[in-house]
Amino acid sequence: MVQAQTPIRSVQKETSVTLSYLGFLRRAAGVATDGKWHFYVWMILLTAIALVGANAWAQQVRDGMILTNMSDHVSWGLYIANFTFCVGLAAGGVMMVIPAYLYDDEEMHQVVIIGEAVAIAAILMATLSVVVDLGRPDRFWHLIPGIGKFNWPLSMLTWDILVLNGYLLINLHIVGYLLYMRYLGKKPNPKWYIPFVFLSILWAISIHTITAFLYCGLGGRPFWNTALLAPRFLASAFVSGPAFIIISMRVMRLTTNFHFSPKPANTLIQIIRVAMCANLLMLFSEIFTLFYSGGSHAASAQYLFFGSHGANGLVPWIWTAMFLNIVGAILFFTPAVLRRGNIRIIACLFCIVGIWIEKGMGLIIPGFIPSTLHEIVEYSPSLIEWKVTAGIWAFGLLVLTVILKLIASVFTDQFPSEASPNQSTLSKENAASAIPAEATS
Repeated sequence: MVQAQTPIRSVQKETSVTLSYLGFLRRAAGVATDGKWHFYVWMILLTAIALVGANAWAQQVRDGMILTNMSDHVSWGLYIANFTFCVGLAAGGVMMVIPAYLYDDEEMHQVVIIGEAVAIAAILMATLSVVVDLGRPDRFWHLIPGIGKFNWPLSMLTWDILVLNGYLLINLHIVGYLLYMRYLGKKPNPKWYIPFVFLSILWAISIHTITAFLYCGLGGRPFWNTALLAPRFLASAFVSGPAFIIISMRVMRLTTNFHFSPKPANTLIQIIRVAMCANLLMLFSEIFTLFYSGGSHAASAQYLFFGSHGANGLVPWIWTAMFLNIVGAILFFTPAVLRRGNIRIIACLFCIVGIWIEKGMGLIIPGFIPSTLHEIVEYSPSLIEWKVTAGIWAFGLLVLTVILKLIASVFTDQFPSEASPNQSTLSKENAASAIPAEATS
């Protein structure tokens, strides 16, 4: 009897460990980092770029912010420009939850988890962009409640820290829970993820709105003092987020067995069409207000679009952004973009790069030029800043690649569960439709 009971307890113990969430994460780490030769080439390339960025940041910490081209006149540069775009990318990625859950679009459910993955990577990049912008990162403890002075609720920067970290935790929970339930072969319990899905919608709006309030609440920077800033941020997020998801879906279709029906991508294209038109409309409205009425706002706009007193460092940037945004919008209205082809990817890349410039170099930098003393001190990112930013993007793409590969492995049954046969699990057919069935109940 003793000899017969020992293996049973051993099997039960092994099964409970295997089916635990930590056990799932341990197996996921192996599955998500295993692939064919082209996967390793991509991961090695991203790792190398990330290490170059980490080395550049180490030099910046050692020698000080003097290695950057930022100054007392232009104190926010490439890092904060990248932060602004990444926050919008994170918000736009999760906004795809709206057609999937509020309008019960069954086929959009498979895109939701992709959007959540994009949001996780984007929030990590946004957070890192702020960290590298700190002159003394070792003094970050001043922001920890109870130890330092958190300046809540008066500081908009404090609100930004709260919403970004909260948004990251929400998306980590949704992605982790859905993958874990699929791994076990069980239907997700709506009580454990549906409330967080709807919370992520409100949180996605709040993170970019608060970021806009962070800028337009600074009365000493008239270029940012516009009520259209928050709506422009949200409209552009509804372009960059879906465009990034479309590219991610295309890569997954080419490199994995996880295929999507054409309808979700077409829905995303319809969203991009409307959002891009709204973004361009508000941009042209802002330009008309700046140049027709004049005032203190027009000084920064004059420098940005046409140069001022011989200084024209940002003129090529903004006109490149205008060209990419307009051409990208036109491409999205062509019939060819609705078909799976290169035109769709080119349109997505045009809009992503155009919005990155418009919300970054075309918005953050001219807010400081001319200065409050009416001095024109130009700024262009240094090589150190470009290396650090490239490292941040490489790290973000590294995280996104791992999550997307894990999603593809779990949902194509290449990551089978080790549950015991006696456990109540779904069949493969039921498990494949578990998330859509529960989401609409």
